[in-house]
Order: sequence, then C-alpha cells, then structure tokens
Amino acid sequence: MKAVDFFCGAGGVTCGFKQAGIDVVVGIDIDATCKDTYEKNNKGAEFLEADISDLAKEKLEADYQISKNDDDLIFIGCSPCQYFTNLKTDKTKSEASRMLLEDFREFVDYYRPGYVFIENVPGIEKKKESPLNDFKKYLTKNGYVFSDKVINAKYLGVPQNRRRYILVATRVMDSIALPSEDKNKNEFVTLREAIGNTEKFPVVEAGHTDESDFQHSVAALSDLNLKRLKNTPKDGGTRLSWAENKELQLDCYKEHNGHTDVYGRMSWDKPSPAITTKFRYTSTGRYSHPEQNRAISLREGATLQSFPLNYVFHSESQNEIARMIGNAVPPLLAQKVADSILKMDS
Repeated sequence: MKAVDFFCGAGGVTCGFKQAGIDVVVGIDIDATCKDTYEKNNKGAEFLEADISDLAKEKLEADYQISKNDDDLIFIGCSPCQYFTNLKTDKTKSEASRMLLEDFREFVDYYRPGYVFIENVPGIEKKKESPLNDFKKYLTKNGYVFSDKVINAKYLGVPQNRRRYILVATRVMDSIALPSEDKNKNEFVTLREAIGNTEKFPVVEAGHTDESDFQHSVAALSDLNLKRLKNTPKDGGTRLSWAENKELQLDCYKEHNGHTDVYGRMSWDKPSPAITTKFRYTSTGRYSHPEQNRAISLREGATLQSFPLNYVFHSESQNEIARMIGNAVPPLLAQKVADSILKMDS
C-alpha cells in the first residue's frame, strides 16, 4: 500500500506509516521549514511545499504517479484545525485554517483513494459549523464507510495524555475499524518508562544546549523561575506550594487557584500531559521535569510524542523544533492506525 500525507509537517504520520510498512510517496505542507526534517528522516518520501487550496489536483498524478481509483492508496489529512478545539483559545490565528478539510475533500473526490485517515482536535466533531459534518456526508454519499471517535493516545501506547479525533474510511470494504484501545488495568506507558533512564537522557541544567543529533537541549530559566521550580515539590508538585510566598507568587494567581498545571512538575508514574508547541517552557503548562530543575528537553518532548530517538529535527531555532514536535501526530498513533488498515486489507 502507498500513501500521500497532506499537512505532513515534520513527518509524524509518515514516520508511523513507514514503520508499519506503508510506502509514503509524498508529504505536502505549506511550511517549508519542515522540508529537511521530513525528507532526511523519511527516506523515499518527498516533501512538496504547497498550499493545497492552490495545488492543482493533477500534479500528484503527473509528478508522483498517483492514480485515480487506486484501492491500495491512502490519503492522510491531518489538517491544522485549532479553530474547532474545545479549549478556550484565541481563534484569530487559526481562523484561516478552519476550512482546510474541505480542500482535502476535493483531492479525495478527484482521486477516490481506497482509504482515508484524518486526525484532528476533539471538538471538530461537535461544532455545527465544522467542515467535518459535510466531509462525513460526502464519504457516505460516495460509497465510503467510516469509523470515527475521540481516542486518547495513551491507550495506544503513546506516553502522553493526548485526546484526538480520529476517522478512518474505506470504499473497498463493507466496514473499517479504528485501532483498538488497550484500557486493561490502566497500564499506560509512564513518564519514567519513556524518559526516566539517565543513561539515555543525561542529567542537564536549564539552558543546556546539545549540539549533537540527540538534541537534548533545554530552555534557560530566569533566576526567579528557577527559584520557583526549586520550591515546587518533585514528582507532580504544583505552584500552589509557593502560593503564599510573596516573592514567588505571580499577580495573576493571587486571587485564582485554577490552572495549577502551569509551573507544575510532571509525575514519574503517569503519562505526560499533552505535548504542545510550548512544551519547553515551565510557564506554559506542566512541563517541568519531575526531579531536575528545568523544563523537559527537545528530545524528551519528541520521545513523549513517540518519535524514534534517532529522528533528527533540522533547524537552528529551538522554538521552531519545539513547534515541529508539538504540532506532530504521534508516530506511534499513526502506526497503530496503519496497522489496523493493513490488518483489514489482508
């Protein structure tokens, strides 16, 4: 089987699909900064810099030998749709991307691949104005069957509490199933299992820069934030431990005890919180190391996203690398989806 990865970013889905044995021919994304990371880690897959709303449908046929009505072809459409998230965030920046799923549908309509996979934010399936509603109607009208639900990636072996909407569809079988969730005994992959080995993830201090391909680099901390972290109990502590300290307490939290994940430490024996593009900062969530006085490193964030340890992110900017990591679909989640498709196809 082969696939086209629309909105491929740094290659999370491509990595997972290739690990499952599916040939990803091309990844398409508007963000040119992802090109080196995508191509150097996913040999054989070409990065096409393009806005799919302007991309000629025929280009995939002409340049990548993608055929219409190919039963063994998978179209992957994990479009950025933060506009529809359940989280209370500013929608201004994300408004431009809210109809990308419709652009993706046009490619599905033109090529009629045997399979379709989309992953997106929880909430997209509930909003009346969401393009997902029309997309599902289109699938049914055009001979596809589909299965969809919100799945937590921790149930698929990803060491992270990450809820995502997933849909898989096919027109070559009578039914299709999502990857099965393993909820037995709540035995999740924990932070300790993922990044607790100090031989793999050496002890480092805030501000450490790792020039090697391992990229165990850590953001610097101000003296005040370092003091806050030193006063936060290890292994799951929160900023409430220094709420009465006039020097450490922030004005915005003096009358507000919510959002306790901010400045909090991760817990060794739980999956990590959802890795976002801001995971390298202690002030943006529960991203402080359980023991060391620092936020987690770039490599630790990538590992919690289930990227292989030898997956190298190519950029001179640590913030840009963090953005690539945080925006990615966890490769292991993608692999489980690919495995479920292959199992049904065999």
